[in-house]
Amino acid sequence: MSGAPREEVPVGLPRNYLRPCLLLLLAEGTSHGYELLEQVSALGLDRVDPGGLYRSLRAMDEEGLVRSSWQPSASGPARRTYQLTDEGREWLHAVAGSLAEISRSLEAYRARYQAVLEQSRPAR
Repeated sequence: MSGAPREEVPVGLPRNYLRPCLLLLLAEGTSHGYELLEQVSALGLDRVDPGGLYRSLRAMDEEGLVRSSWQPSASGPARRTYQLTDEGREWLHAVAGSLAEISRSLEAYRARYQAVLEQSRPAR
């Protein structure tokens, strides 16, 4: 395989990473779907399907993690806004712990990979 061009290996964010991102954003304050869609990119989600985002919000509403309500808008139709529930906050803390563990594992991998790279460099 030496000398062969390197291909990008698809390694991505954890499955269902959108849910903890939405809960974190809602922990920062009540919001509506379009605002959340704009804000998730700051957490590493660049191409979020709007339909998938709204399906996630609806599922989390049904599960009791968020609460939604219709709010009148001065510049158009009423908007559904979302806020974090106590149960959602508990879930957020639990998933943050899991993500911290994943982060530690990834850092250990990165450090060992860096050591391999340094060992394979020719001495000057």
